[in-house]
Amino acid sequence: MSITLDHVEYKYSEGTPMETEALHDVSLEIRDGEFIGLIGHTGSGKSTLIQHLNGLMRATGGDILYNGESIYREGYSMKELRSHVGLVFQYPEYQLFESDVLSDVCFGPKNQGLSEEQAKARAIEALRLVGMGEEYDKRSPFDLSGGQKRRAAIAGVLAMKPEVLILDEPTAGLDPKGRDEILGQIARLHREQGLTVILVSHSMEDVAVYVDRLLVMDHGRLRFDGAPREVFSHYRELEEIGLAAPRVTYIAHALKEAGFPVRTDVITVAEAEEAILCTLNGTNEREKATP
Repeated sequence: MSITLDHVEYKYSEGTPMETEALHDVSLEIRDGEFIGLIGHTGSGKSTLIQHLNGLMRATGGDILYNGESIYREGYSMKELRSHVGLVFQYPEYQLFESDVLSDVCFGPKNQGLSEEQAKARAIEALRLVGMGEEYDKRSPFDLSGGQKRRAAIAGVLAMKPEVLILDEPTAGLDPKGRDEILGQIARLHREQGLTVILVSHSMEDVAVYVDRLLVMDHGRLRFDGAPREVFSHYRELEEIGLAAPRVTYIAHALKEAGFPVRTDVITVAEAEEAILCTLNGTNEREKATP
């Protein structure tokens, strides 16, 4: 599986006095099995970009290829594309509408043409993948907690067996426990199911912990594309576009400036803890060796 964006442009209200450029010359490749984070300030083009990946929006310039084939060629099946590239919108619980959870998750597979029995089997499998047991099947989706609603909505996309799962701010509005549960489930799905995952997030801490590759959008342009550690090394430039590095990165730099010889490329709490302990142990060893 691969998705290639080739000099993609998008303009809202093109050709009118209200014309606004939302994407400018974006080129990148999304490869099979990647866990990608997508960050950017409000209005940077994140949501516009992800809605191009399954054809919900059509580029006004450039091309998008799925497995080497242009999704804009005549006769290309957007329905087929969307069965491979699943998109979970921000606040997906607003999309829940059936009388019970199982029926809601069955909707996508039925829309793909599966029989009632096949759709039910897919839905049950998807619900179990996101940690929702049989006791949830007949519950009203409107009686679930915020985190449970998110998991049900994600199950609704997983039931369509996508190769790519795109999540737009899946933890927005959740408490810390709900946020950790959702991100943990997503990470497990990526690891165990081999899903390609694209996670749109405003939390630098979350992307630092979970993703392997980080894309940074700025005013419709792809500003950075690399491993999180490499991207966050540009924290001063990120600040200029309204973003930042994880807080532990700043703590490490403050310690270094105060004379504590800790490494400054840490991006997670676990890394910071290890770096500080290593430095302390090294200092203690040197002190012991000093006559």
